[in-house]
Amino acid sequence: MSGSTKTSWPEVVGLPAEAAKQKILADRPDVQVVVLPVGSTVTGDFRPQRVRVFVNQARNVAQVPKIG
Repeated sequence: MSGSTKTSWPEVVGLPAEAAKQKILADRPDVQVVVLPVGSTVTGDFRPQRVRVFVNQARNVAQVPKIG
């Protein structure tokens, strides 16, 4: 991979979860995308192959997804 590998996706905030997931996977097919409700309890470990996408009740992205 090049030095310009994406690590966050601010452009997907407000999009439906599935559209955001497809955009992230198009940019980084090597990551696992995990969709969770805002406020979910998550582990504190950092995983460079994971992107958490936090969604609101309407299943729209509520926070900037990032590697971790």
